[in-house]
Amino acid sequence: MTLIPRTLAEARQWFQDEGIAISDWSISRGFNPALVYAVLQGRRKCVRGQSHRIAVELRLKQAPVDSTHAS
Repeated sequence: MTLIPRTLAEARQWFQDEGIAISDWSISRGFNPALVYAVLQGRRKCVRGQSHRIAVELRLKQAPVDSTHAS
């Protein structure tokens, strides 16, 4: 099942709707809270590294397909 990516506004709204603190979510997943805030504000391109992993977990981007296991 492929999930439709969220917009930045939808991701921010999700935190509010669920009553989850962005800093708590960040720390529980091993992310720097300042970097998560930067992603949610659109100040990071999320092309690689931790910002990319944050975007994938927030459903801002689709998870990459693992080509090593493709048939």
